[in-house]
Amino acid sequence: MKILAIAGSNSEVSMNKQLVAYASTLFENAEVEVVDLNPFEMPIYKHERELAGGVPQEAHDFASKIDGANVLLVALAEHNGTYSTAFKNVFDWVSRIKDRTVWNEVPMLLMSTSPGGRGGAGVLEAASKRFPFHGGNVVETFSLPFFNDNFDKAAQKISNEEKINELKEKIKKIAAIETILEK
Repeated sequence: MKILAIAGSNSEVSMNKQLVAYASTLFENAEVEVVDLNPFEMPIYKHERELAGGVPQEAHDFASKIDGANVLLVALAEHNGTYSTAFKNVFDWVSRIKDRTVWNEVPMLLMSTSPGGRGGAGVLEAASKRFPFHGGNVVETFSLPFFNDNFDKAAQKISNEEKINELKEKIKKIAAIETILEK
């Protein structure tokens, strides 16, 4: 099973990147690639820019990574209740690739964390509603509130046992779906 773990932030110290990297370690017998958005930085999407130069190679490269995965782990940073600009721009460019959906129906665990008590609830709600229109097969969602209290940065893992168990159950569900699809 190939896991593509995407952190929807361009921050070098992204808490969502830490969360998605940890979540990816909970899959057994999986090949994991954790994707940093920084190599996929492109000019801000503009229709005239697309007409003049087409879809940038970085968007095609990102789409290829999605297409090569059996499971997507997507941890979105919440900026003002929705996606980070860096993530939204990659999403916008990939959506412009002819004859494809962004997520290509790959089973997805959608996650978010934040320093506050809502744990990225706004971005999870926005993405859960929007992604299915773009080929998103959102199987489960997971929110980790109070990141600084519930994530051990030194050990790079969730420290709250209840949240660890919740995440493990959701990973079991998505892994079982992928196993069924492989047969």
